[in-house]
Amino acid sequence: MANLNKVMLIGNLTRDPELKHTPGGQPVCEFGLAVNRKYRTKEGEDREETTFVDCEAWGKQAEVLKQYMSKGKPVFIEGRLKLDTWEDKEGGKRSKMRVVIENFQFLGTAGGGGGGGGGGGERYVSEEGGSSARSGGRGGNSGSSNAGGAQHQDVREEEIPF
Repeated sequence: MANLNKVMLIGNLTRDPELKHTPGGQPVCEFGLAVNRKYRTKEGEDREETTFVDCEAWGKQAEVLKQYMSKGKPVFIEGRLKLDTWEDKEGGKRSKMRVVIENFQFLGTAGGGGGGGGGGGERYVSEEGGSSARSGGRGGNSGSSNAGGAQHQDVREEEIPF
């Protein structure tokens, strides 16, 4: 049986990225992402729900995210789910699901002026092991040419949950 662990999200950072280094000197960047979903109930009422996702990036990607991203900015990420488990001070088992970023793309500025939308940004793609990145600039706001086939979507100011 084949397995697949692939996540694609578009959202806004809920906090500034935090850059740390492992004892071996490997950079790792952690941040939160808010992803909104709008829907209509059976009664015709418009509703919105927000999902908060913890994310981490490694190597060159971690450094680039720390340098160029901040709270509120939109980003498109591709990655995989990872379950972290540990034991708390009281001996209880704890766990947290997070997304390990393999690729990402800047989508423009949150709340930026001017009409229409989120200009394309740089796209960063992880190479084997996630230790480095290459960039392939892409302008415009049309469909993305990434390997996953996801469509680039503009994020409107009213979709930011904070």
